[in-house]
Amino acid sequence: MYAEMAPREKGMKILIKNLGRVEAERFISLIIRDPFDYTE
Repeated sequence: MYAEMAPREKGMKILIKNLGRVEAERFISLIIRDPFDYTE
């Protein structure tokens, strides 16, 4: 479980640092709502 949490936590910190808390939350909600191929 910790192995999954570490990258998620690090990613959230990066998003919040660069976008701010509100915009980071908006970004995540868009990712969840709109399916896409993140490998492209």
